[in-house]
Amino acid sequence: MASAAALNVALIGCGFMGKAHSNAYAQVGHFFPHVRKIRRRVACCRGRAGLEALSRAWGWEGVETDWRRVVERPDVDLVDICAPNYLHAEMAAAAAGAGKIVLCEKPLANNVREAEAMVAATRSVPTFVWFNYRRIPAVELAARLLREGRLGRLYQYRAQYLQQWGPDPSRPNNWKMSRRTAGSGVNGDLNSHLIDTAMMLLGPIREVSATLESLLPEKPDPEAPGSTYSVDIDDAVLAQARFADGTLGSFEATRFATGFQNDNSFAVHGEKGMLEFHFEDMNHLTYAAVSGDPDLRGRRKVLPPARGPVDSPNFWKAGHPIGYEHTFIASLADFLDGLDSGRPARPTFEDGLAVQRVLHAIERSDRERRWVGTGL
Repeated sequence: MASAAALNVALIGCGFMGKAHSNAYAQVGHFFPHVRKIRRRVACCRGRAGLEALSRAWGWEGVETDWRRVVERPDVDLVDICAPNYLHAEMAAAAAGAGKIVLCEKPLANNVREAEAMVAATRSVPTFVWFNYRRIPAVELAARLLREGRLGRLYQYRAQYLQQWGPDPSRPNNWKMSRRTAGSGVNGDLNSHLIDTAMMLLGPIREVSATLESLLPEKPDPEAPGSTYSVDIDDAVLAQARFADGTLGSFEATRFATGFQNDNSFAVHGEKGMLEFHFEDMNHLTYAAVSGDPDLRGRRKVLPPARGPVDSPNFWKAGHPIGYEHTFIASLADFLDGLDSGRPARPTFEDGLAVQRVLHAIERSDRERRWVGTGL
C-alpha cells in the first residue's frame, strides 16, 4: 500500500541523465499509479540557461545553482545525483547527513575509497543506483530463465558495450575526458553497466585479468581550431573474468567501435542452451535450447512482455515495443515500491560498491599485468 505522502524530489544535474530522470519522475505515476506520488520540487545545476530549459521542459517547480542549499532544504525528501562522478561522494554524504533519501547515477564513485565512504555515510537512509538496463523486460526475462536453471550448468558469459564517438573530432572536451572528474573512461562509464548486469544475472565476479588502452591521448579541440586537449582516461577495456560459480566471463567496452552507436550486449552459454541480448534490439531476447528436434535447435528471438502479466502490463500490451526511457521509469517504480514495502529495490549503494570493486580490480590488473581478486 503506497503512502499518501508525496515525495519532494531534488535533481542535481541538467545533462542527458537529468532529462532521462526528469522524464521518469514525470511519467512514473502514469504507468505505475499505485506508487508514491512525486513532486518535482527543485532542479539544480551550475549553468543557468540549461537549468531554466530543463525546468520549463519537465515541470520542476524551482531552480537552484548551489547544490549545498538544495540538500539543506526542509521541503526536499529525496536527492537525485546526476552530477559528474567526482562530486558523487560529497553530495551523497551531505544529502544523507541532512536525512534525505539518496539516488545516484552510475558509476557510484570515482574509486573504491569514495564508494566505501558513500555506503558508510548513507546507511541510515534508502539508496539506489541508476543501473537502468536491469529493468529491460528482455534482461528481466533472461534473469528469470537463469534462476529457473533453463541453461543448466553455465560455461561462458560474454559482454560487450560498443560505441563509436571516441575519435569524433567534433566532440568538445568535457568532464568525461579527465580522470580527475570521471575516475576512468569506458571502464567506469560503459563497463560498469556490463559488470552490474553480469552480477545480477550470474552472481559475484571473483577475479579478473584485464587490459586498458588510451587510443587517442590527444584530441582536436573543436572549440579552439588548430589546438588539442589531453585525454588521460581509458578508451577501451578488455577483461577476462571468473565468476564465483566457476563460469568464465569476458568483457569488452570501447568508444572506438566504428559502426556501433550503443551496442550493450551479452550472451550466456550453458549445457542446456544459450541466451543473447543486444540493447540496439532491446525488445527481443534470443534463446536456443539443446533439447528437442535437432533441426529446430537454432537461435530464435522472443518478445518479452513490457513488465507485468501479458494481460495487464505496466507499459503497453504485449508485442508493443518500449524504449530507453521506460527503463528509468521502471527503475523508479521499483525503488518507490521498495520504500513502501520495506524491501529495498536493487541496486543499492552496496551493489554500486560491488561494481566499483570489480572496476578497481580491472585497473589494478592492467597495471600489474596479472589476475587480481575482487574481494567479492
